[in-house]
Amino acid sequence: VGMLTPAYGAEMTIWTDFIFQAMFAATAATIVSGCVTGRIKLSSFMLFGVLLLAIAYPITGSWVWGGGWLAELGFYDFAGSTLVHGVGGIAGLACVLLLGARTGKFKDGKVFAIPAHNIPLATVGVFLLWVGWFGFNGGSVLSADPVGVSYVFVTTALAACAGALASMITTQLVMKTLDAPMALNGILAGLVGITAGADVISVSDAVLVGGVAGVLVVLSILMFDKLKIDDPVGAISVHGVCGIWGTLAVGMFTEASLWIQFIGVVAILSATFVFSLTVFGLIKAVLGVRVSPEVESDGLDISEHGNNAYPDFSPVKSSELGAYTA
Repeated sequence: VGMLTPAYGAEMTIWTDFIFQAMFAATAATIVSGCVTGRIKLSSFMLFGVLLLAIAYPITGSWVWGGGWLAELGFYDFAGSTLVHGVGGIAGLACVLLLGARTGKFKDGKVFAIPAHNIPLATVGVFLLWVGWFGFNGGSVLSADPVGVSYVFVTTALAACAGALASMITTQLVMKTLDAPMALNGILAGLVGITAGADVISVSDAVLVGGVAGVLVVLSILMFDKLKIDDPVGAISVHGVCGIWGTLAVGMFTEASLWIQFIGVVAILSATFVFSLTVFGLIKAVLGVRVSPEVESDGLDISEHGNNAYPDFSPVKSSELGAYTA
C-alpha cells in the first residue's frame, strides 16, 4: 500500500484504522493498571502490558474484527464491550489474583475502605472519559455518516446517564448512603454496557442497558470486596462485568443470537484469562511484581516513577482506615 493510498475508501484509510485500533488496544492495558494500582512494580506492569497487547489482544480481536471464526458465527461487538473492556477487566482480574491485596485492605475478616486522595480530580477524569467515549463509539461507525454517528452519540449518552442514576439509587438502597466514586463508576458502567450495541440497540433499550449496568457495577464491586479481591478503582466490575452484560444485551435486544454472544464472551475472556495468568505468573516468578512493604506504605511516586506527585501528602495509617462489612 502506498503511503498516500487510501486502502479502504475515501472515508477510511489503513492509517486511520491503525491509529484508531491502537487506541482501543491501549485502553485494554490501562484498564489493567487500575486493577493493580498502589502495589505493583512499574517495570513488571509495563512488560505485562506489552505482551498482552502484542500477543493476546490481536488474536482475540481478529476473531471478530479481523473476520475470524466468531465473526463468521455472527458474534457482534460494535466497539468492544468484550473485545476491549472485557479483555482489560479479565486480564486485570488474573493479575490481581496473583498480586494480592493492598496492605491494610482486608484484616480480621473486615474490609477497610482506603480513601481516594482526590475525588474532584477523579470526577474530571470520568467526564473526560465520557467525552472521549463519543470518539470511541462514534468512531466505530468507521465513517462520517451523520445518521449513524449521531445515533450512536445518543445511545451512548443516554446509557451513561442511566448508569449514573441507577448506581446512585442502588448505592443508597444497599449501602444506605450516596457515594461519589460509585456514581462515577455508574457512568462508566453505562458507557461500557452500551458499547457492544450502540449502533443497533434502540434508544429506549439503551437506557435499560445502561441502567442495568449501573446496578451491576455496585453489586459487583461489593461482591469482589467480599471475596477479598482488591480492585482499587472497581475496574474489573466496570469493564469486565459490565462488558459481559453489554455484549449479552446485544443478543437480548436485537436480532443477534444470545447463544452466539455467550459463546463469544466465554471464548474471548477465557483465552485472555489463561494468557494473563500464565504470563503474569512467569513475570512474578522471574522478576517479581510487587513493591516492598516500605515502598507501598510511602507511596510509589518516588521509587517507581521518580517524582513526588503530592509533596504534602501524608500516608494513611491502617489504624485510621474505616472498616465495613462487605
